[in-house]
Amino acid sequence: MEPIQSSSSGDGATLLGETSCPMKVTEDIWFGCCSCTYVTRNQRGIVSHLAAHGDEQSQCKHPPKYRSKAQVLDNTQKHNSEKPFKCKLCPQEFAYNSLLTCHNRTHTGVKPFKCKECPRAFARNSDLRSHNHLHTGEKPFQCKQCSLAFARNSDLQIHNLLHTGEKPFKCKQCPLAFAQNSNLRSHNRTHTGEKPFKCKECPRAFARNFDLQSHNHLHTGEKPFKCKQCHQAFSHNSSLIRHYRKRCIRKNEGL
Repeated sequence: MEPIQSSSSGDGATLLGETSCPMKVTEDIWFGCCSCTYVTRNQRGIVSHLAAHGDEQSQCKHPPKYRSKAQVLDNTQKHNSEKPFKCKLCPQEFAYNSLLTCHNRTHTGVKPFKCKECPRAFARNSDLRSHNHLHTGEKPFQCKQCSLAFARNSDLQIHNLLHTGEKPFKCKQCPLAFAQNSNLRSHNRTHTGEKPFKCKECPRAFARNFDLQSHNHLHTGEKPFKCKQCHQAFSHNSSLIRHYRKRCIRKNEGL
C-alpha cells in the first residue's frame, strides 16, 4: 500500500496546518520520522519531532503519514538507505544534493547569505531570515499553551515539547532522553570525555559552550547573577543558588 499523500511539502508547520487528519487519532493513521525510528499516532507529536530534527527533515518528498506502523518503518529504512550524495571530506552521506551542498559549507566556511543590518553571515538563507527577526523584534510564532512567542517556527516546535513532555532523543549509553538533538549531543560528551570548547585565557576546556561562557566570567570579572534578597552578585548561576540556599533562606527563616 502506498503512503497516503497530503498537500504538505514536508515542512512541519505545513503538515500540521494542511493535512486533513484530525489532531487526535480517530482512525488508524500512523506518522513516522524519515531520519530515525520514531513512530506515533499523534500528529502534534510528529510535527514537534520533525522540527526538533531540523532541516534534514524538510527534504522528505513523501509526507510521513501511513495506514500501518509497518509502512512507517519501511519508509524509514528506505530514506536511511537511499543516500547517494557523499561528502568528499568526511563520511557523511545525504539523500538530497541540496543537503550535501549545505553540509559542504561546514568544511569550507562559506556563508553566502549576509545580513544587511549587521556583520553576521549564514550558510543557509533560512538562517538569515530567522536572524532578521532579531533586528525587527518580530516573533510571529506564538505558543498556544502559554504566552511565549518565537522568531522561528522550529524554536516554537521545540518549545512545544516542554508542554507535551516528549523526549524523542535517547542516549544509547544510559537511560537519559532529551527533547532536542543538540542536548543529546552535548550529553554524549559526558560519556566520551570530549571537551571541544577551549578557553582562550587558560588551559581549561569544556563539553558545553554554555559552561565555557560561564567560565569566561572568571577572567572578565563579570558577575551577571544577582541575588534579589541582598543584592550580592556572582559569576555563576550555581554560586547564586548555593548562596541563596545557605544564607538568604536561613535569614528569612530567622536562623
